[in-house]
Amino acid sequence: MATSTTPPRLDRRAASSTPPRAPRRVGFSQNLGRWDVKLSPYLYISPFFILFGVTGLFPLIYTAWVSMHDWHLIAGQGDFVGLKNFGYVLQEPNFWKAIRNTFSIFLISTIPQLMIAIVLAALLDANLRAKTFWRMGVLLPYVVAPVAVSLIFGRLFADQTGIINTILKDIGLNPIGWHSQVFPSHVAIATMVNFRWTGYNTLILLAAMQAIPRDLYEAAVIDGASRVRQFFSITVPMLRPTIIFVVITSTIGGLQIFDEPRLFDQLGQGGPSRQWMTATMYIYEVGWGNQKSFGRAAAVAWILFLIIVVVGLINFSLTKRIASDNTSKSRKKVRR
Repeated sequence: MATSTTPPRLDRRAASSTPPRAPRRVGFSQNLGRWDVKLSPYLYISPFFILFGVTGLFPLIYTAWVSMHDWHLIAGQGDFVGLKNFGYVLQEPNFWKAIRNTFSIFLISTIPQLMIAIVLAALLDANLRAKTFWRMGVLLPYVVAPVAVSLIFGRLFADQTGIINTILKDIGLNPIGWHSQVFPSHVAIATMVNFRWTGYNTLILLAAMQAIPRDLYEAAVIDGASRVRQFFSITVPMLRPTIIFVVITSTIGGLQIFDEPRLFDQLGQGGPSRQWMTATMYIYEVGWGNQKSFGRAAAVAWILFLIIVVVGLINFSLTKRIASDNTSKSRKKVRR
C-alpha cells in the first residue's frame, strides 16, 4: 500500500507561515505568591526592627543631637555648641570619679556573681529533692523590688547601728565605714547587686546545662572521671556560648547600674564626696540637679555608650580568642 509523504520543504514552509505563539501572561495571583515568598520573612522580623528603631535607634540619635546644643531642662533647646559639652564633661572631676566607681563596682560584683552562678547552677542540675522549690528560691531575690533590697542592705551596712558592724564589734574588730570610705561602699553595693542578679544568671546557666547531652557524663563516669573533672572538662566547655552571653549582658547592666547606689543612703547623691556615685547617677545629677543641663547629660550618656561598646568588643574578642585556643588544643589532642 503506497502512502503519500509531504516533502520536508513544504513542512518547513507551513511551520514558518504559522504565527508565533504569544507568551503566556503571568497572573496577578502568581505574582502575589512570589512576593509572598520573598517578602514574608522580612515582614515577620519587621516588628523587632520597628520597635528597635522607635525605642532604641531614634533616642540614641536624638541624644547625640541634644549633646551638641546648650539644652536646658526648663528653657529648652539653645544654641548649637558642637563638642563643647563633651569638653566640659571630660574636665569635671566628678565625671572621672563616677567612671572609677562604675568600673570598681562592676568588677567587684560581676566576677564573683558569675562564679557563684555557675556553681549554683551545677548544684541545681544534680539529683536533688524538691528541685522546683530550690530553683524558685534562687529566683526570689530577683523578684524583690530594688527599693526594698536597697533599704534592707542599707540598714545592714549602716556605719553606726548596722548589723555587720555590730557583729564586728562583738568579735573584737573595728567597725567599717561602709558609707564613709570608698572601697567598703563599693563592696556593700556590689553585695546588693550580687544578691539580686545571681539567681537570674543561675537559671540561664542551668538551662544551658540541661541541654548538655548526658552521654558525655556517662562516658566520663566509665572512664573514671570525678565530678570535679566532669565539671571542668565537660560542663564549663559546653557552657562557653552561654557564658559569653552572660558576660556581655552583665557588662551592659553593670556599667549602667543606678538603683542600688542611688538608694544606698537617704540623700541619693553617691556620698558626701561622691565616693560611690556611678556614671548614670552623674547623668541624673547633671540633667536634673543644680545644672539642669540636658546637653551635658546627653554628652555623658554618649560617652558611657561608647565605653560600653568598647568594653563589649574587648569581652567579645577575649572570649573568641579563648574559644579558638581551646578548639585548637582539642584538635591537637585528637591528632595525637
